Amino acid sequence: MQEKYPLGKLPAEHLTRLFAQYLPTDERVVIGPGIGHDAAVISFGDRYLVAKTDPITFATDEIGWYAVHVNANDVACTGATPGWFLATLLLPQSSTDEALVDEVFKQMADTCEALGITLVGGHTEITHGFDRPIVVGFMLGEVAPENLVRPDGARPGDTLLLTKGIAVEGTAIIAREKGEHLSDVDRSLVERSRRFLHEPGISVVHDASVATAAGEVHAMHDPTEGGLATGLWELADAAEVGLVVERDAIPVLPETTTLCQALDLNPLGLIASGALLLAASPKDAKGIEAALEEEGITAAPIGQVVEREEGVTLRSRDGAEPLPRFDQDEITRLFQ
Repeated sequence: MQEKYPLGKLPAEHLTRLFAQYLPTDERVVIGPGIGHDAAVISFGDRYLVAKTDPITFATDEIGWYAVHVNANDVACTGATPGWFLATLLLPQSSTDEALVDEVFKQMADTCEALGITLVGGHTEITHGFDRPIVVGFMLGEVAPENLVRPDGARPGDTLLLTKGIAVEGTAIIAREKGEHLSDVDRSLVERSRRFLHEPGISVVHDASVATAAGEVHAMHDPTEGGLATGLWELADAAEVGLVVERDAIPVLPETTTLCQALDLNPLGLIASGALLLAASPKDAKGIEAALEEEGITAAPIGQVVEREEGVTLRSRDGAEPLPRFDQDEITRLFQ
């Protein structure tokens, strides 16, 4: 009997095999499926259409807010402007009522309005086998061909920048889903962490807009499931480059540190929407960092892109080691 896969993403090796087996044949596909390719890009002549789909499965509180933001983030990471949102809403048979449906729709509509996005359609269904609502989002955006930021664009010599810090989304989910069980953690810290959904917020749409306006960005990535570590591996694999990451330079939010210590989780592998990872030449990186700071968005250089043969390394005062891989996001251990 074949071994069953655990919770989380499919193994990268399996996905790579599938991608190679089912390559798109349409010549208009500019960016198709691949490790680290979080959105598809299709040519429409003078404009590129960017398409992204992503589900929200862990969070139940403000699930509509999450669904819009995580899909908008990946569209924005191509340099595109998110414009149109569709959602498939799968609702549990045991607990769905009018108030629940109205609330999820309101969350999606309000979030779309705040980001200048139009909610254009989708599907709703009350179905068996679920104990919580699931929202599968689908975002469309557009970008001029000359402004496209490719996920495989990182180059040796580039500086790696990270905005805000890690792990905004993971910290919010822990506080919202498990906060009442954290009796040894200060209640004000838990309440503050619950608000991370909004402040500093899980959106990187503005981060990406500011960065691309300030300089030439070679690659951008929204580190989500599997945390910053997985985001770094995906960026490296997509561009076939190596990385040297400075452990002490990674901004870990103090609330994240406290909650991860309480639950024995590694913040590097904790779902990290809210932070934008980008690669740019050292010259442009300085201007991008300054522009982000002017907008009140903290940004920190955390490493450098190197040649592929140098590997992906995490360097600290104790020496250097391979950057850890997380086959499962650290947060999945709380739901098993």
